[in-house]
Amino acid sequence: MHFIIYDLEATCWLGRPPGYVQEVIEIGAIKLNGYGEELSTFNRFVKPVVNPRLSAFCQELTSITQDQINIANTFPKVVEDFQDWIDIWEEDYLLCSWGKFDKTALISDCKLHDMEWEWLEHHINVKNQYKEIKGLSKHRGLRKAVEKEGFEFTGTHHRGIDDAVNLAKVFNKYLDEWYY
Repeated sequence: MHFIIYDLEATCWLGRPPGYVQEVIEIGAIKLNGYGEELSTFNRFVKPVVNPRLSAFCQELTSITQDQINIANTFPKVVEDFQDWIDIWEEDYLLCSWGKFDKTALISDCKLHDMEWEWLEHHINVKNQYKEIKGLSKHRGLRKAVEKEGFEFTGTHHRGIDDAVNLAKVFNKYLDEWYY
C-alpha cells in the first residue's frame, strides 16, 4: 500500500464574485510506503482555464505568482502526470488529504475537463479521522494540528507541497490508526 499525502491550492478571491469557478492551481504530494517512509514527491502548478488570471488575494494567500501559472500545463496534463506518479493502474494506493476540499476540487476539475474521476474514490479525510483519534470536539486546522503534535510547521502555509510535507508528519505519527 502506498499512501499519497497530498494538498491542493486553487483559484480564490476575497468574497465570491459572480461566475466564481474554483480551479486547482497546484498539486503537492508525498508518496509513503506502508512503513511511512517517503518514496518520492510530486509538485506541479496548474494553469486554470475558466479564470486564468489569479486574484491578488490568491497570490498573496498561496505565494503562487501569475508567471508560475502562465507557464504551467493545464489540468488534464498535470493530473495525467499525477496519476502516472501514483501508478493508479498497478499500485494499491490511498489518497490522504486534510479535509474534503482537495478531493472535491479534483473531482470538480475532472468533470470540468470531461475526465474520469473514479480513481479518487481511494481517499480518506485525515482531518475527520484525526478529530476522532484525538477525541476532539471540533476540527483543527493543519498548522495547529502539526504544532500540537510537537512538530515544527515548515515551509509556506497554503502551498500545496509544503502543506503535504507537514500533513505527512501528522499522518506518520498515527500511521497504524487510520482506517480505510
